[in-house]
Amino acid sequence: MWFSVKFLDIIKRAIGEKGQVVIHKDIRQILGLRARNNVIFEIENNKVILKSEQSPEEIVKDFFNTPKLKKRLTSKEIKKVIMEQYENEITGR
Repeated sequence: MWFSVKFLDIIKRAIGEKGQVVIHKDIRQILGLRARNNVIFEIENNKVILKSEQSPEEIVKDFFNTPKLKKRLTSKEIKKVIMEQYENEITGR
């Protein structure tokens, strides 16, 4: 079953006996998914959000709302960003 409401596309699929759900071809194309790609399932308030897998830099950017960087971060720099965000959360800044 497929229907669309403005910018919200809703597709209804049955869950198979093994707990599997087929990702509709249109969704795979929108997300740029191909066979053997990994996907991310985010669970939020009784909802599941399906996303294409991101690079570590994209994950940090999304999670901490860091500005887009012109260069790739090293693991040491990523840890620093995480620790700064953690300290800001604790101190309430």
